[in-house]
Amino acid sequence: MTQAPSERPALRSQRLNQVTHAPHTELDALVKSHAPFDSRDSFARFVVAQYLFQSELQALYNDPALISLFPDLAARCRAEQARLDLADLNTAVPSPVPGAVTEPTLGQALGWIFVSEGSKLGAAFLIKRAQALGLSDSFGARHLGEPEGGRAEGWKQFIRTLDGLQLSPEQDAAAERAAVAAFERFTELLRHAYATDAALA
Repeated sequence: MTQAPSERPALRSQRLNQVTHAPHTELDALVKSHAPFDSRDSFARFVVAQYLFQSELQALYNDPALISLFPDLAARCRAEQARLDLADLNTAVPSPVPGAVTEPTLGQALGWIFVSEGSKLGAAFLIKRAQALGLSDSFGARHLGEPEGGRAEGWKQFIRTLDGLQLSPEQDAAAERAAVAAFERFTELLRHAYATDAALA
């Protein structure tokens, strides 16, 4: 028996996937419209957005309370890899963009981290496109590289922990709102990165 669209999945990760389907689809379309793999210059704008997003989440990846739940969380952060990619691409580290998430609750933090970690799965396809530009996980596209232990296993471990957490309905609702907000934030940062293309060229 198939699940009706209106039914809420039992697993937290499935619920988060469900509520972020629309903004995820919109973001994918926006990324394609900017054709980041047509040239290194265009890809550099994409990395600017990635760096801005990851740097905004650095405090969450290093938060002791979150690390107590996800022991390898600090090692999962990709802000430094994105910064090195910018240097490889002769692109300046961008200034922060107002509106970054600050002091989120546990529920909110989980929503943001869920989106950031989930993007590593799509990165498997993106790095193959980047290779056509002469880039790799050791030059220019480090932030898209395969995490230690593998993408699939790293994601499964994260999801197992996430789905096993005991949260209140209010915390779950906050996580869902935050996951949507994370997609909206990356969309905003991507628009910012490509809007400043002419100024930075």
